[in-house]
Amino acid sequence: MFALPSAALVGWTLLAAPTDTAAQSALPVCEMGTRHLEADAPGAVFEVCIHPGLSTNLFFDSKLAHVELAGRERFRVVLQGENALTLVPTEALEDGERVPMTVHFQDGAAPASVTFWLAVHPSQAERQVEVTRQPRTLASHRQGERQARAEARQCREEKARVQAECAGQMGLTGLIAHELMGKGGVASKNIIGAVTARPGNTLQLLSARSYRSDTERTEGGQTVVRLIVELMPWNKGETPWTPAGAVLVGSTHAELKVLGVWPREPMAPDEKGRVVVEVEATENEARGTFTLKLWSQEGNARGELLDGVTFPSAPFR
Repeated sequence: MFALPSAALVGWTLLAAPTDTAAQSALPVCEMGTRHLEADAPGAVFEVCIHPGLSTNLFFDSKLAHVELAGRERFRVVLQGENALTLVPTEALEDGERVPMTVHFQDGAAPASVTFWLAVHPSQAERQVEVTRQPRTLASHRQGERQARAEARQCREEKARVQAECAGQMGLTGLIAHELMGKGGVASKNIIGAVTARPGNTLQLLSARSYRSDTERTEGGQTVVRLIVELMPWNKGETPWTPAGAVLVGSTHAELKVLGVWPREPMAPDEKGRVVVEVEATENEARGTFTLKLWSQEGNARGELLDGVTFPSAPFR
């Protein structure tokens, strides 16, 4: 292994690239904490994020009568309690798909039911949803305010971290200054021969390369590494394709933390482009073979699935 300055510059360019917050995705926006829904009007319809293999728990302030769920056989778990509902979807559901579900109540009060669209997100699920038909209590409002403040604080901390990384030195100097490059430098690996696209993909790969840099940080006694997948795709579809998000999934279905996707620029039909995905993981998590899932702002329900992604072994230390 030997250091490749161009690879380091790829990583630093990604860190410095601004996020296009104005861009709108067809995928739902998922809340990571407890979500509160007020279903006090007849005909109310809500969209809730679900993801294969992850549980979504809905809690109601009224006793449930029965639940109408389309395609119930595509859920591993549909567990109805007195005033709660647990859902665990399977891989039979595709990204971007929306499944209708109507929950009916016992007491006969209005509204007699609430309808949901269960939206399959490529990587996230709303784990706890509180649904109220009666006015929320003061304690419930206070809980929501505490959660909102905690989420805002987390966003401010993350923003400060990104700004600190991007405001200082650039290039190799920046990687060293922010402890993003270990003593072994950056290792590079050509993976185009190993990566395979799933049938139905819109993008055709012209080249694929992966990068690895061990940082100076540790987590649980393991070295924290920065990983990059750099793709040169060709849009073979009939509509523009703009990167919106990505997730890297291992053989055990564990997902690595994606730090960003760059650039957020559309590729017109029959146009070639570039997609760079950066990931942070521990040394053990970086081992093995991964599937890279990419989705677009244009709302391609299925997304792009690329199997066989691997990363270089640890650089010389």
